[in-house]
Amino acid sequence: MTGRLVIIGAGQAGFALAAKLRALKDMRAITILGSEDVLPYQRPPLSKKYLLGEMSFDRLLFRPDNWFADNGVDIRLSNWVEEIDRKAGHVRTQDGVTHGYDTLAIATGSTPRRLPAALGGDLGGVYVVRDKRDADRLAEEMQPGRRLLIIGGGYIGLEAAAVARHLGLEVTLIEMADRILQRVAAKETSDAIRAIHQSLGVDIREKTGLKQLIGKDGRVVAAELADGTTLDVDLVIVGIGVTANDALAEAAGIKTGNGIVVDQFVRTSDPQVFAMGDCTQLPFKGQQVRLESVQNAVDQAEAAAAVMAGGNEPYEPKPWFWSDQYDVKLQIAGFNLGYDETLVRPGQREGAMSVWYFRADEMIAVDALNDAKAYVTGKKLLELGRSPDKSVLADPAADLKQFLA
Repeated sequence: MTGRLVIIGAGQAGFALAAKLRALKDMRAITILGSEDVLPYQRPPLSKKYLLGEMSFDRLLFRPDNWFADNGVDIRLSNWVEEIDRKAGHVRTQDGVTHGYDTLAIATGSTPRRLPAALGGDLGGVYVVRDKRDADRLAEEMQPGRRLLIIGGGYIGLEAAAVARHLGLEVTLIEMADRILQRVAAKETSDAIRAIHQSLGVDIREKTGLKQLIGKDGRVVAAELADGTTLDVDLVIVGIGVTANDALAEAAGIKTGNGIVVDQFVRTSDPQVFAMGDCTQLPFKGQQVRLESVQNAVDQAEAAAAVMAGGNEPYEPKPWFWSDQYDVKLQIAGFNLGYDETLVRPGQREGAMSVWYFRADEMIAVDALNDAKAYVTGKKLLELGRSPDKSVLADPAADLKQFLA
């Protein structure tokens, strides 16, 4: 509970680490170095309620300014780290200032993949959605009647499509794969989400890639697709995934792969350095995986805090995710990596359903669309290490509560 902790990154994981340490009465010196010019805030609402104008930015802040002073947390905004010197035990920021540490935490998150300039990615009117600045700039562009092209049929692209339609834009979404959500969800979930978007006017084109964006006076005006068609567009949102911000760690000689490699105690290959959140690759059921979610960022950071404060409990991920699109809430428990069977169950409300994932007869995940009971039941079963009887699960009349008896 002594020494100096430096946290690189003022996002969800970085803030959660500092807050948990103080909750554990660990009063070591803490410095948070954040590259943005605003206090730590929630990111998920940026592309939803904030962009819609339904939530002000101050409501996104985790804590007001005085919390940091009252809790002895030195937060430095507009400070990005350019070098980690493990031998000297310090980090150097862009202004040449060094910050010494006894323990270092890397919570640098991830960066959206952008279109290369050769495809028109440097044109005006082409956006990604990751931070407040992205959302603020995009909000000025989201005007009724404008033509929006979304590149990528993952959750980011689909959530952006829902917001854009709500604001009255004409929306076309293209996806190179055979179907939307192919990397993260079963066909049944993809089919349900596609049907919802199409019923609300989104033009979804699967198996369709981008050949190039076409500009005029430095601004995007059209898109040429791989199938030879050309679309007139006013703006573009790129949602083609993210990459882990692990370059600092790699340059410092810390082991990286698809992210910064950490063990079950959230430590990197250097025992004095921890890493957490979207930038990490962590152990889960015998594999090293990336878990890009708010839940993992918080849980992993809090597990690291407990270890720093003297505990010895390994972090055992219990993944859950969510996505809000229109009036549809998609809730996901578990991680469907390697599933070999799915079972679809209708919900009690009209349009509600759940998709249950199995691997070798073991239930590993559930997608619940407007079906809170299925989500809660599936999440609890995963926490208990139980798998439901598939024949009972397939019966719409069966009460899910029996699986928790």
